[in-house]
Amino acid sequence: MSRSIKKGPYVDQRLIAKFSNLKSGSKDIIKTWARRSAISPEMIGFTFGVHNGKEFIPVYVTEDMVGHHLGEFSSTTKFSRHGGKMQRELESKSAKSEAAKVNAVKATETKKK
Repeated sequence: MSRSIKKGPYVDQRLIAKFSNLKSGSKDIIKTWARRSAISPEMIGFTFGVHNGKEFIPVYVTEDMVGHHLGEFSSTTKFSRHGGKMQRELESKSAKSEAAKVNAVKATETKKK
């Protein structure tokens, strides 16, 4: 469920204090753990270091991001490809067996000629 329009977007007060002291477009990264804070138009041009549970991910705020939350741009989970080492070994074995079959067929065709 979304937040009531009457209440307005939530922005952490400490975060407001941090970026209000800086000039827009400055190269300083503002570190924050407030992933739930909504991005307001005053934040455009700042770079926020949004914590993902392990490290701070730099997020440069643009006009398209206004209305979204900081946490949306800093993923907390790492996508690991399915399969891994075992899957690669199985695929390489099947590729080798197919290549061996093709070579065997070619060898029998050349003997027939």
